Formats: sequence, structure tokens, C-alpha cells
Amino acid sequence: MSADPVASGAVTIVANGAPRAVPAGATIATFLAELGWKPAWVVVEHNGEPLARDRFGAVPLREGDRLEVVRAVAGG
Repeated sequence: MSADPVASGAVTIVANGAPRAVPAGATIATFLAELGWKPAWVVVEHNGEPLARDRFGAVPLREGDRLEVVRAVAGG
């Protein structure tokens, strides 16, 4: 059985349609770092609104937040 996110000091968000527990106080920047994704590689929609990259470190994630993260892929 998995630990209760609230009891462990975490909040649950929905990222790309899947629930994920993140540490309380985490920002979008820390969430991306946890995934190993650099902010320059992605576009983020936070609760239905596009978010400027320079705001990733200023926006705390809260219980129930919804993120859509799209990673840019270069090709030829």
C-alpha cells in the first residue's frame, strides 16, 4: 500500500493526465528538475493557462493542480 501523500508532506497534482505526488512547496521548476527536464525543453500549461518559462520557479504546486507538459523534440 502506498503512503498517504498528505501525511508524508506531499500534495497530489495531475500531470499529463496522471496523478503524481510532489513535495509540499515544490514549484513547477522543481517538478521539471525531478523529471530531468530542462525548462528550455518544455512548454507548460498550468490549470489550463500557458505559463511563461520565467515563472516556473515562482509558481508553487498546490493540491489538485493540473499540468500539461509538452517536451519539444528536434528532428530532421
